[in-house]
Amino acid sequence: MSKIEIDAVTAEFFGAFDNRGGRAADVARIRRLVLPGGIIVMTGPEFTVYTVEEFIAPRLRLLCDGRLTEFSEWETSEHTEIVGDIASRVGTYRKSGVRDGERFEGGGTKTMQFVRTPDGWRIAALSWYDHP
Repeated sequence: MSKIEIDAVTAEFFGAFDNRGGRAADVARIRRLVLPGGIIVMTGPEFTVYTVEEFIAPRLRLLCDGRLTEFSEWETSEHTEIVGDIASRVGTYRKSGVRDGERFEGGGTKTMQFVRTPDGWRIAALSWYDHP
């Protein structure tokens, strides 16, 4: 059951950024999926460490101000290891959308650390690398 729950949290995380077909991205759900003290790290092009709120704010603006439309990202492969109430997942993903009027596609690798809380599995840390 844990793997199914972790798969669901991961899919919900990726889905938070989807604004295809004019739907509003639900980036605020990240507050529920990631622990309040969770760490989110982008390794490039500029190494940046975010708190949950620091991660949400610029993405919310970008996805809601019309600069990034028809955006989605999805996991394409993953490996998850679960030991008791902790889990580690490494996965590849793809993304596509229209930014400032230009269609783009890309992909990368994300690693997520999960913990089982009284409310279910949550993300404790997340790091990603976008492939050039």
